[in-house]
Amino acid sequence: MSATSIRWLAPAKINLFLHILGRREDGYHELQTAFQFLNLCDEIEINCRDDGKIRSTTPISGISPQDDLTVRAAYALRRLAGCNMGADISVRKVIPMGAGLGGGSSDCATVLLALNHLWGLQWPLDELAALGGTLGADVPVFVRGKTAWGEGIGERLTPISLPQSWYLVVVPNCEVSTAAVFGAPSLTRNSTPMTIRAYFGAAGNAGDCEADILHLLNRTRNDCEAWVRERYQPVDAAWRWASEAGPVRMTGTGAAVFVPLRDEHQARRWAQLVPKSWRGFAARGLKQSPALGQLERLGRR
Repeated sequence: MSATSIRWLAPAKINLFLHILGRREDGYHELQTAFQFLNLCDEIEINCRDDGKIRSTTPISGISPQDDLTVRAAYALRRLAGCNMGADISVRKVIPMGAGLGGGSSDCATVLLALNHLWGLQWPLDELAALGGTLGADVPVFVRGKTAWGEGIGERLTPISLPQSWYLVVVPNCEVSTAAVFGAPSLTRNSTPMTIRAYFGAAGNAGDCEADILHLLNRTRNDCEAWVRERYQPVDAAWRWASEAGPVRMTGTGAAVFVPLRDEHQARRWAQLVPKSWRGFAARGLKQSPALGQLERLGRR
């Protein structure tokens, strides 16, 4: 396989917590969260073109080419870099859309990372992350590729080390409008700021991933969860069903919910029991995005 046809991996994410501290003057919300990558990945194949054309060869139903984040990312990078290259971008979607798992942002970030390498631009991660932030609030964490503590609208990132726990992830048959959630007058917006030191505290039982994650979940919450569960019945139903497996938390603004479990066997066993009308899968937490690992290996060649 040539360098231009590497299958780049774009991982899903979960938010282990999501606290809303208040509304900002610019209309956005001041947040605190912890991002954990999962080993559930979209696959992206990029073939460089020398005629300057940029196109998606796997268009998404209901999304126009100009709104496709991978295409927008490629055009933005080319414009700012003063580059005249092009690319054909193919995405094999594995991460459910509209579930709070970050698939679109991850695809966007992986395209930025891959094209920065394939086009020989050699932009530093700080500049790529800044560009990613203009395309979506969650794009910078995927560009930087490390599990992270997020503040601001999620763009102020501090790398943290999280246990590589296994999770049951359940995606109900609905999509939640992020704009509707953050625009809701009754949404909780007064969480007290937390420090990273306070978040970790005494980090559970050393070496026990489940205990460590449960310790972290018990200290936090998702401020969007109650509002979403009240108004989206499928999310509430999935939350109640998943609670049979253990402590459950919604990721982002939903609709997906997750439960940390002791090992892969437990996670896969519960995933097989998920009702057929929903989607369920077992996934392991990752300390680093696979895309970053791919770039590091390519750099050593």
